[in-house]
Amino acid sequence: MKNTQLFLEDPKLLNQLSDYEFQSVLLEGVSRTFALTIPQLPEGLYAPIANAYLLCRIVDTIEDEVSLSPEQKKYFCSEFISIVASGVNSEPFAVELAPLLSDQTIPAEHALIHVLPRVIEITHSFEPDQIAALACCVETMADGMPIFQAQNLHDGLATLADMDSYCYYVAGCVGEMLTKLFCHYSPEIAQHKEQLLALSVAFGQGLQMTNILKDIWDDAQRGVCWLPQDVFTEAGFNLKELTAENSNEHFRLGLARVISIADQHLHDALRYTQLIPAHEVGIRNFCLWALGMALLTLKKIKHNLGFTASSQVKITRNSVKTTILTTKLIGRSNLLLSLLFDFTSRDLKTPDWHYVQPASKAT
Repeated sequence: MKNTQLFLEDPKLLNQLSDYEFQSVLLEGVSRTFALTIPQLPEGLYAPIANAYLLCRIVDTIEDEVSLSPEQKKYFCSEFISIVASGVNSEPFAVELAPLLSDQTIPAEHALIHVLPRVIEITHSFEPDQIAALACCVETMADGMPIFQAQNLHDGLATLADMDSYCYYVAGCVGEMLTKLFCHYSPEIAQHKEQLLALSVAFGQGLQMTNILKDIWDDAQRGVCWLPQDVFTEAGFNLKELTAENSNEHFRLGLARVISIADQHLHDALRYTQLIPAHEVGIRNFCLWALGMALLTLKKIKHNLGFTASSQVKITRNSVKTTILTTKLIGRSNLLLSLLFDFTSRDLKTPDWHYVQPASKAT
């Protein structure tokens, strides 16, 4: 949308837009990726899913705000859970939170907090089942993320199970919410609800693991590591020693193994997408574009295990355009999608290696 920056700099002007334009401007400000993919959804899904992303981004903003103490983050998360579920007290919440945001929070997120009451107003314009799906996701995310924020994350997470748990709170629960909204939208999709719900968690995990792998060094500069130590222990590397200078062959071996696990999740993501009816082109595009971009990102990482900045493994605009074009050409065919996915991901697996969960310590 034209003049996006102008609207983001003036919350009063932003609030004068229609609900559709209001959410579109905010999406473009906080996420170029979702500003691209969410508009592919059919009309009945665009508004609630755009709103859902904004709600989740508010939780992220609270959790990432460096000026807030752990106690303040827990307080604001708890209050926000209640506000999303009930629709009340959004104005005093925004007034209390907005002045606490630092300059490290991007301007679009400042604007999002200022117009939070309008976001909540839109939330409560939806049908009860849709509101329930959004509220459940926000509660899961806002309850779960502080568990990890309170930990010392400098040395990574202890196990792959811990990484899976983090990915669930950040992305897996979002997959569950999207599935509930898809099923509410289409009785035909709802016929596969249980299978879709199971696969949706893996879909979220695959996307989040890809983000974690891409952002390893950006996170390391903040003193944070989301990688699982048990996988790297088996490869002969201690994440306590993680620096770009110490990125040796043992670290790269561990990295390749995590890529292999992420690839397994993306295969589940493809199965999820293939359960969506072929005629639901918009929903398929929404899923396939995210999946395709994640797959191409994993390939760039696998081919450059010695990378030292996320910019080195960021996919190009041409890759994004190719993903979109390919989806338009073959997105309705499950067979062609499987063939293309298997061909593209053929070098992401780690031969002759399977993750074995460490035995639990005796009590």
